[in-house]
Amino acid sequence: MILIIISVILTILAILILGVHIDLDAETVSWKVRSRMLFGLLFLLINVFGCFTTIKTGEVGIKVRFGEIVSSTTDTGIVFKLPFEDMKKINVKVQKYENEDAFSTSTKDLQIVNNIKVSINYQIDGTKAVDLYKIVGTNYQTTVLEPAIQETIKAVISQYTAEELVTKRSDVSLAINNTLDERISSYGINSVAVSINNFDFSESYNQAIEQKAVAEQEVETSKNQLEKAKIDAEKKKVEAQGDAEANALLQQSLTDQIIAQQFIEKWNGQLPTTMTDSAIPFINAN
Repeated sequence: MILIIISVILTILAILILGVHIDLDAETVSWKVRSRMLFGLLFLLINVFGCFTTIKTGEVGIKVRFGEIVSSTTDTGIVFKLPFEDMKKINVKVQKYENEDAFSTSTKDLQIVNNIKVSINYQIDGTKAVDLYKIVGTNYQTTVLEPAIQETIKAVISQYTAEELVTKRSDVSLAINNTLDERISSYGINSVAVSINNFDFSESYNQAIEQKAVAEQEVETSKNQLEKAKIDAEKKKVEAQGDAEANALLQQSLTDQIIAQQFIEKWNGQLPTTMTDSAIPFINAN
């Protein structure tokens, strides 16, 4: 702040001096507003506005003087700097990266995976922002992040089969995130989360998967039919066994007296026209 006040005072003095006119012949000194004073005013404005910059919430300011890092600040709002100093700003909020150009790789079972696209949420460690700027600069996304992402994804996918890549998608994303974080943490960049947005297999592999699914469905249908047939057969067996047991019980319960009684109850009173020795088996002459 003191430097700002000194700069303003010196600039005002310069403007006043530019307005002074000395007439040596008349030996007089006069002062009035002159056009050259506008240049002094312009210089004043440039210096005043050049001494301030704004640090937003979620940014770290790195003050650079003639290419050398002077200091860093996490203060937000208006920050003072000298006109010949530059304030580099590093975003320390959670940022999102999505690869525009899809790439390809192969799985553990040597199946080609095409059109891979991912979303990476990452964050700069504010305590390491100065080191990141020293090593990489502000173009860290292109220099560090993009190569690390592609290398990590290819390395992780190669550890899974094509089928696992589909069935264990969340596990693959977590493995990519953990591996990526290990690769870039030394630069002061932390991987927060990874989402696999898209990937495709070859047409031949897709056809093979479809044929496998159809075959599995047919096998499942056959199993269901076989199971149903077994259940129906068991049901019939149980029913037949029940009928046999019922008949056996009925047979055991039928005595000569019961048979005679049932015959009498159902007899209409007419004798048969043809008689044999066994025509009326229930009549006992004794």
